Amino acid sequence: MRDRLLDTLRRLIPSGSAIERTIQNGVWAGGIKIASRLLQVLMLVVLARVLAPRQFGLMGIALVSLSATQKFSQIGIKTALIQNRNENVDEYLDTTWCLEAGRGLVIFAVLFVAAPFIAGAFDEPNAARLIRVIGVGPLLFGLRNPGVVYFRKDLEFHKEFVYQVSGSIVQFAVGVGYALISPTVWALVLGYVSADVFKFVFSYFVHDYRPWPSFDLSIARELIDYGKWITASSVLYFLYSEGDDAFVGWFLSATALGFYQYAYRIADTPSSEVSEIIASVSFPAYSKLQDDPDKLRQALLATTRITGFVTIPMAVGIALVAPSFVPVVLGDEWTPMIGAMQLLALYGLFHSITRNFGSVYKALDRPDLIAKLSALRVACISALIWPAAARFGIEGVGLVVVGVYAFPMLPLDVYIMSNLTNTRPLAFVREWFYPTVAAGVMSASLWRLRGLMDATPLVELVILIPAGIAVYGLTALVLARFSSWGIRNDIRSIAGSLS
Repeated sequence: MRDRLLDTLRRLIPSGSAIERTIQNGVWAGGIKIASRLLQVLMLVVLARVLAPRQFGLMGIALVSLSATQKFSQIGIKTALIQNRNENVDEYLDTTWCLEAGRGLVIFAVLFVAAPFIAGAFDEPNAARLIRVIGVGPLLFGLRNPGVVYFRKDLEFHKEFVYQVSGSIVQFAVGVGYALISPTVWALVLGYVSADVFKFVFSYFVHDYRPWPSFDLSIARELIDYGKWITASSVLYFLYSEGDDAFVGWFLSATALGFYQYAYRIADTPSSEVSEIIASVSFPAYSKLQDDPDKLRQALLATTRITGFVTIPMAVGIALVAPSFVPVVLGDEWTPMIGAMQLLALYGLFHSITRNFGSVYKALDRPDLIAKLSALRVACISALIWPAAARFGIEGVGLVVVGVYAFPMLPLDVYIMSNLTNTRPLAFVREWFYPTVAAGVMSASLWRLRGLMDATPLVELVILIPAGIAVYGLTALVLARFSSWGIRNDIRSIAGSLS
């Protein structure tokens, strides 16, 4: 039995060609995202039954404050190390550790001092203590073992799986366990911080590198020079991805923020997490192909095709089942978020199908493009969000987020990526066309099926989800059989690599 277990574990370690290892690591990355997000969603579902939306809003204020300080101080060190052509980057790690430790200390100090002022800006004084406790996380993150960057750089996602998922398990256990004893917002806070504490300690067990407080100014300059555009992108990413959260909490209320953040997390999670899995694996793979344009182009189209095949039906399906999902899973208290959830599911669709473009920009040493595109997006959202929120509430905010991504950002993304990689724009459109048709057939079928049923939300949910999977799968099979859609070859390639 022991020998069989060890043999199974050895088989799970990625091996073979670069493409085969990338696919195998994609499975591990998928396991990280699925396991971590599933545990997080389960925790939120459990806590949604015992905590009020306003308490989630208070936690949302703390998380937005934390995210703002993190994004505004992001210097892209990990990205620079992964993109570095050298296989061994040990000479960079001590300086990396010093930079990250200093950044973590600054973030903690800023949040501790600014917490009362941030809470006052949101007119929620109770949020101050939450912000200060949450600020411990970046301090611990900065002191973790920098050697864990090798898990992604060397495409060893099986080790990354152990490291990341173990922290998620701790967060779930502490958050739910505390809520059963004391159902307050502190269940969310302590769950979050406990994961940071555990991962800080565990990082020194899972990798044998031992950092030392040694600082090399030339190395720091090299890392920061690459990361300057990552910093700009990170700031702008916060403004367009979480600036709407901050605006909702400030302009509307903490309760509205609780609804909006919950809607965003559930609506965007399945599709965006799948695309993030692919992007996290494709970035180191693209980096290794940065000197081979033909292979890079092939890899880009393949990841675009696979991403669209999986995420487009997921986003459409979420929008369809939202009216049944919310009252059944979260409770009637959360029904005001349904409209926003349906809109943000479409955001998840647009967000996911171009997610891997950012990996190409970084792999080709053009992170400046991410920053410039993000700046345009922030400007568009800023011009529209106030009147939309004043007129339609959180649904108006969701409409602005979706509309700006659909136009002008999506066409512009495709245009720039086409020029950068010498790929025809229609090549991307074609990869999205077939799954869109299959998802449209699924949507029409489920809409008709719902109209014929006179059932409770629970029965609707139980019927619609498997029906949607079956209709989409059958339609996709027909399209793949009688068209030039290459998804069948991709599936065979993935299955062959895994076997």
